[in-house]
Amino acid sequence: MPKLHTLFGRPIPRFTTRRLTLLLVCLSLLAIALITTLTSAVPSSPSLSAYDRKISVPRIGDSLSKSILNPFRQPSHPPPRQSNDEYAGSSWWTDWKWLSVPFSSSVTLDKDRALLPPLTKRQPIYCYYDATAKKTRDEKDAESELLLTWRRAWWAQGFQPVILSAAEAMKNPTYGKLQRLDVDAGVKGDLVRWLAWETMGGGVHAHYTLLPTVPKEDALLTYLRRGEYPHLTRWKNLDDALFVGLKDDISAAMQEFTEPSQLKLIKSGMAGVPEGIFKIDDASTSLASYSPGVLEKRYAKVADGIKKGRADGLRSLNKLINTHLHVAWQNRFSDGIEVLKPHPEHTTTMISVALKLARELAFCSDSPMPSTCPPNLPKCTPCVARSPMRVSTPARYHNSSRTFSIGTVPHPWTLAVVANMRESLNVSWIRRESQRDPWLTTVTRDLLGTGVSGNRRVISLKEAVAGEHATAHSLWLIAEKEMPTDMSWYFGFAIPKQGLDDGKSESPVPADRLPKKIDKAPDRSDGPVASEEDVAKELPLLERTKNVVAQTKSTDETKLRASLEAWSMADTEAWKFVRAFQSRRAMERARWEKDEARYSSGSGTEKGRNAWNRWQDRKEDEKP
Repeated sequence: MPKLHTLFGRPIPRFTTRRLTLLLVCLSLLAIALITTLTSAVPSSPSLSAYDRKISVPRIGDSLSKSILNPFRQPSHPPPRQSNDEYAGSSWWTDWKWLSVPFSSSVTLDKDRALLPPLTKRQPIYCYYDATAKKTRDEKDAESELLLTWRRAWWAQGFQPVILSAAEAMKNPTYGKLQRLDVDAGVKGDLVRWLAWETMGGGVHAHYTLLPTVPKEDALLTYLRRGEYPHLTRWKNLDDALFVGLKDDISAAMQEFTEPSQLKLIKSGMAGVPEGIFKIDDASTSLASYSPGVLEKRYAKVADGIKKGRADGLRSLNKLINTHLHVAWQNRFSDGIEVLKPHPEHTTTMISVALKLARELAFCSDSPMPSTCPPNLPKCTPCVARSPMRVSTPARYHNSSRTFSIGTVPHPWTLAVVANMRESLNVSWIRRESQRDPWLTTVTRDLLGTGVSGNRRVISLKEAVAGEHATAHSLWLIAEKEMPTDMSWYFGFAIPKQGLDDGKSESPVPADRLPKKIDKAPDRSDGPVASEEDVAKELPLLERTKNVVAQTKSTDETKLRASLEAWSMADTEAWKFVRAFQSRRAMERARWEKDEARYSSGSGTEKGRNAWNRWQDRKEDEKP
C-alpha cells in the first residue's frame, strides 16, 4: 500500500499527470504577465529612439539571416588587408596561427585567402665588387656571371645577398680621410670595402668566392641567419673571406686601422692586424672557399686557366662552383627524388613537368673538373662517379631526410576530371560517387594512416610545405600552372637541361649513365602505368580544367566547382595553401630582384649586365 503524505494533519492529494500539467500552465501564464508588467513600466531610451530613425542598429533577426554557421552570433568583418598580400592571382593573410587552424577561412573570413606563416626576414649578406676597376668587358661579364652564382646560392639558403660598390664607401665620413693616407693599393682596397660594409650597418661580409655548399640547417648558416653577433669575428681557415660584426664594432676597428702606427702593420687580405681587434674562430668552417690559394692547391686546372686568360678562367671557375653546389645537393639525398603521383592511372600528364625537373636534377652539371668535390666536402661522391640519382613516382609522401620530394597539388576539380576521365561533372556524381579529399588522403596515408580527419591531414601537409626547413627537402607546385622559371634560385644552382626528344644531357656524362628519358614511363614498382591512349586523353582534359579553375565569373561550371570545393574541403585548402605559398615566394624574389637591379649594374643580374654594356658603349662613343 503506498505511503500517504499529510500536511497539518490533512492528507495531501497525489499529483496526477493532468494536475501537474495544469500547474505548469498556470505558472507560465503568471511569468508572462509579470514580465509584461515590468517591461511596460520602464520608459524607452530617448537617445535610442532619436537615433533609431537615422542609423541601422543590428537586430537578432538580422543576424539569424546572415550567419549560417552560427545563427546566434552577429556576422564579423574580415581582417584588414596586409601589405604585399596578393600576387599572381593569389591572396593571403600571415599569422602565427597557421599551424593551429586547419582551414584558412576560419581566420581570414574569405574563401579565397590562404593563411600563411609570417615571412621570415632575410639576413643581408654583403660582398664588395669594384665595378670601376680597369678590366675588359669580357672580364666584367665573367665576373658578373660569378656574382650571379654567388647571389643565387645565398638566396636559396635564406639570406638576402647584396653587392656593395664604391658608392656605399663614399658615403662613409671616413672615406675622405682614407683617400689622403699613403697606403698600399691592396690594403686601401680592403679598407674601402670595409667602409662600404660599415655604411650598411654591419652584418655578414663575404667574398663572392665563398659559397654555402651545406644544408640549410647547418649550424654556421643558422648562426649567420640569426643576425646576433656579439663580437667582430673572422674564421681562421677563411683568411678574409668572411667577417661578421655590428656597426659599432666595425667603426671601432676602422679607427684602429686608420691610425698611422697601425697602417704600417696591415697587409693585403687584412693580414697583420693587431690582436684583440678580431675574435678569431678556430673551428673548421663548413663553407666552401675558392680563394686563389685553394684553387692552386686543389683545382690547378682552373687556376692555370685564370692565369692564361682571366675571362675564360673565371667562367671555368663559375662552372666548377655550380657543379659543386649541385653535387653537394645530390649527396644529401642518397635515396633519390620522389615525384608524388597519387591516382597513377590518369595523372601522368599532370606530373610530367615535375618529373622533368626531377630528372634534370638527377643529371650531372657541366664542369671543367667533373670528378672533384667542394673544398669543404672532400669525401663527397661526384656525380660522374655514382649511379644516376633514382627518380621514383610513389603515391604517398614519406617525409624522409634522405629523399627530396616534389609534389604536384591539383585543385579538386582538376583531379576529379582527370582521374575519372570525365569531360564534365554534376552534383549527383559529386554527392554519390566522388570521394572526399581523395588526393590528400592518399598522399598522407603513410604519415597518418587511415581513419584520420581531413583537419589533421591538412595541418600535416602545411607543415611539409612551409615548415622551418621544409623547403630544403621538398618542393610543392600546383597542377594548373607551369613550372616557375626561377627554380635555380630555389635550389641555389643552375639546373642542367635535358632534351625532351632525345633525353640527352648537356653534361659530358657517358650516355649509358644518363637517367631515363622524360617521356619514358616510370617503373611499375611505383604503381599502375597509364596506357598511351589514356595519356593522349589527359592533356585536353587538363587544359580544360585549367580554364574552369581560373574562371572568376559565375557560370554553371563555377557553381559546380564551388560544390566540389565544399565537398572536398581539405583538398581545396591544401591547393589554396600551396598556391599562395608559391606565389608569395615568387613575389618576394621578384621584388628583391627589381630593387637590386638599380644598384647591380654589371654585378650579377641580366639587367645589370645589359645596363653595364650600354654604359660602356656610351663611354666608347664619347671618346674623341
